Amino acid sequence: MSKFDQKKIMPRYSAIVIVMTLLATAVVGKTLYIMTAKRDYWMEVAARQKKDSVSVKPNRGNILSSDGQLMASTLPEFKLYMDFQALRESGRDSLWEAKLDTICLCLSQIFPEKSAKAFREHLEEGRRQVQKNGKVGSRHWAIWNYRVDFNTFSEVRRLPVFDMPFNSETNNGEFIVRASFKSGFFVEEFNARQRPFGSAAGRTIGTMFGSKDSARFGLELSYDSILRGKNGIIHRRKVLNKWLDIMDTPPVDGADIVTTIDVGIQDLAERAVIDELKLINGNVGVAIVMEVQTGDIKAIVNMEKCADGEYREIKNHAVSDLLEPGSVFKTASIMVCLDDGKCDTTKRVETGGGVWPMYKRQMKDHNWRKGGYGTLTLPQTLHVSSNIGVSRIVDEYYHDHPDKFVEGIYRLGLADDLQIPLMGSSPAVIRKPFKDKRGKWTGNRWSDTALPWMSIGYETQVPPISTLTFYNAIANNGRMMKPRFVKQVVKNGEVIADYPPTVLHERIAKPETIKKIQTILEQVVSIGLGKKAGSKSFKVAGKTGTAQISHGTAGYHSGTMQYLLSFAGFFPADAPRYSCIVCIQKSGLPASGGGMSGVVFHNISEGILAQNLKLDVKDARDSASVLVPDVKDGNLIAADYVLSHLGFNANTDWTGSYTESNPIWGRAEKVKDKQIALKQEQVGNQSVMPDVRGMGARDAVYLIERRGVRVQLRGRGKVTKQSLAPGHEIKKGDICELLLEV
Repeated sequence: MSKFDQKKIMPRYSAIVIVMTLLATAVVGKTLYIMTAKRDYWMEVAARQKKDSVSVKPNRGNILSSDGQLMASTLPEFKLYMDFQALRESGRDSLWEAKLDTICLCLSQIFPEKSAKAFREHLEEGRRQVQKNGKVGSRHWAIWNYRVDFNTFSEVRRLPVFDMPFNSETNNGEFIVRASFKSGFFVEEFNARQRPFGSAAGRTIGTMFGSKDSARFGLELSYDSILRGKNGIIHRRKVLNKWLDIMDTPPVDGADIVTTIDVGIQDLAERAVIDELKLINGNVGVAIVMEVQTGDIKAIVNMEKCADGEYREIKNHAVSDLLEPGSVFKTASIMVCLDDGKCDTTKRVETGGGVWPMYKRQMKDHNWRKGGYGTLTLPQTLHVSSNIGVSRIVDEYYHDHPDKFVEGIYRLGLADDLQIPLMGSSPAVIRKPFKDKRGKWTGNRWSDTALPWMSIGYETQVPPISTLTFYNAIANNGRMMKPRFVKQVVKNGEVIADYPPTVLHERIAKPETIKKIQTILEQVVSIGLGKKAGSKSFKVAGKTGTAQISHGTAGYHSGTMQYLLSFAGFFPADAPRYSCIVCIQKSGLPASGGGMSGVVFHNISEGILAQNLKLDVKDARDSASVLVPDVKDGNLIAADYVLSHLGFNANTDWTGSYTESNPIWGRAEKVKDKQIALKQEQVGNQSVMPDVRGMGARDAVYLIERRGVRVQLRGRGKVTKQSLAPGHEIKKGDICELLLEV
């Protein structure tokens, strides 16, 4: 007999089974309840604990100059905030009250535009919102309304209360540093596009839409797919109140593009254009510098007068302005005649007294009030830019077949689509004539006067970049190069794409035609109207241009007359290295392409070639002179180095070598013939202004700017006045103006 009593055991098992069945039913029921009725609630909870497919932005590539200098780069900027709710929950209200005066005083020193009192009132307002009703805005209270750079953020970060440790987190792809309920201080970080050289070539380099990773124009837009890179994807999990990033697809950083822009030439061209615009009260100034052999654009300037009287780059006029080019077009007209064999340089043409009837209209030369030029040779028509001379020559040979003339212009490449990688660029508009049913040249509103006026630069619209490309081809012995703005794509120090120079036309004209035009253009500068574009140091070739600007349907006589003043050419003329075009738009007279644009060309060409000029200091010796040189105060080591190579003895009370980097500051005194005393002096501590009077610009700027003070220069020579007196206690944001006189 079994020792187990079945009657007693079975009820127990049954009870257990029933209980387990009820529990299982409850679990299943609860599960179904959660899956249905409570689904939305728990999905929200889950969403707070994880984030799937969060986009991670890559680093945008840099834009570099031709020698590798940064022209556009992505740098971090920060917005500063206080979370007063977090400050209250952390129990540090008393610490905040104790340190508030110090915080506000320091903030005022960092941001001088706002007083300590104003900072205190602003911060107390944010705190009051929490104490009253805990408004959301008080959790995101802006300490400063503008973005700041990393150095400024670091200064604020070191202030009392703000210096407590804080964690970082990412919110919707934007990096946010939060206080983790310590001090309440946190920042938002943005990737901001910065241009280290300021506005240099601004319309060409381009810019971005604020904090958005979206290009607006320029090379930033044209090469956006290369610079942007590819977004990555992460998903996030919240563990122990901290977010953990789990990378799914890493971001691919953008590549760098190497442009053809030369920073030195760009700066030189901008200053030359602005100086002339200010002098003549011009409206728009354009300058482009191209390397003859490669077509590389070394500088491109687009200055426009703004409402405040200052000149800035608003539009890329160099590639987008479809204006009648004027007399710079005459070179192409004469080239067509020579290349077609219609005439040669011995051709003579009568221009009369400066006024000539052309099909019921009067053609005038610029000196018609002085009696004109009379009989001219073909080269002389370009030397003096005779409208009558050029138009009569062209009309004589092409009046019955104007289409042949236009075909010749197209053959020269002036109407080519250069495919400029800049938004708004446009090829030249040069219309072609065609015959109607009666056999007359009337197509495209063609008339008897169209050909004569087209030959002197009207009836066509040519952007400056196209005109320069044509003149560059003349300098390059007939080979036309495509303008190149970007030459390489680089990533991690390796070239991943190369854009070599591109030849558009191997030869735009016969070699003998090119040689004749090169000679004529050189004579335009040496004996013609382009003298002001020339140089005593090297030969220059080019052509002047002065054209009236049409006002659309209002024509050329609407209000004050507007002029387009141009000079296009190349240098040195005997071995061309660079071509350049300068275009200036101005209102009213006087207006002279050679006298205004030619001056800018002169300054640019001399400045460019001077940058490459290498001189030996020994060449400065003058064996016949007994004069002691005038030595500026400043870095005595540099002065001693130059004096010793010039054969002068310098008495010194210090030791040092020019090859060492540490300068010795002091003043120079003449002792006697061939002797100068270089005496060392203290320049003061870093918190006060030094006395830089008597120094050259380089030493003065070095001493002042290393103390954190911005410098503005006026004049040249030695410093004679400084706006901040010696001993002045330096404050953040100080600007010192130095007056230099010879």
